[in-house]
Amino acid sequence: MRSYEVRIYPIDRDVDEDGWEVARPLGGTSVDGVGMAGFRDRVATGLDLQVLPQPAVIVVIGLGHDPLTVEGGKGHQPLRSFVAALAPGPARVRGERVECIEMRLSPRAAYALLGVSPRELDGAVTSLEDLWGRHERRLRERLSEAPTWHERLALMDEFLTTRAAQAPSMTPEVAAVWDHIVAQRGRVRVDDLAASCGWSRKRLWSRFSAQIGLTPKRAAMLVRFDQAARALCAGENAAEVALACGYVDQPHLHRDVLAFAGCTPGALAGRTTSAG
Repeated sequence: MRSYEVRIYPIDRDVDEDGWEVARPLGGTSVDGVGMAGFRDRVATGLDLQVLPQPAVIVVIGLGHDPLTVEGGKGHQPLRSFVAALAPGPARVRGERVECIEMRLSPRAAYALLGVSPRELDGAVTSLEDLWGRHERRLRERLSEAPTWHERLALMDEFLTTRAAQAPSMTPEVAAVWDHIVAQRGRVRVDDLAASCGWSRKRLWSRFSAQIGLTPKRAAMLVRFDQAARALCAGENAAEVALACGYVDQPHLHRDVLAFAGCTPGALAGRTTSAG
């Protein structure tokens, strides 16, 4: 059985971390491409989290008595658990007395575990119950009843392992193209990607979109944006970030940040991304 660590942030830490208990599996999970953590608001500070598009699918399973409120393209949704697609558009998650498990899935893991084509998520935040039905409800009940983070994360790991064993595999060419986009930090040409796997541009566009949920061009833009967003949130200068991340100029960076995050690079620097 895997071992787990439980960490309680001290009260004198940064305000975004005050009072939050976090449990993470030591050594990761049994399923490749899955990052997982448990969160509990120990001092009732409440959650108000701006979630930005990133090159991963985010899954949150709420364990508390009250649902989370997700504000995004579908308006205000009270959800016990949800999935945020690769590029869901700007979204905000709010809640009181929050207790949850959050997972970060690579596109390959998401394709295997979600049970639907990523394209069906339609670039939005979707109820996990709509995807997993009774399996989601039963899983959430078991997780809520488990008395310790050790047991909860072990249950979650076991569930994912079983699901992965029965899941379809991503086409090797699609997986290789995604890996190349990530390795090149989004600085790629679609024609070169198609040539690398021996496919036509049209075939790559179709297969990649069906299994990743984005076109190759959009995926490259997302990976590049993620690099830029992390640098901006770390306090780096926008002009330097534009140059380092391969944008033509600062206005190009500005346009992409506005398209993905719904704000300017300056405003983005003050926002908080998903904690998974």
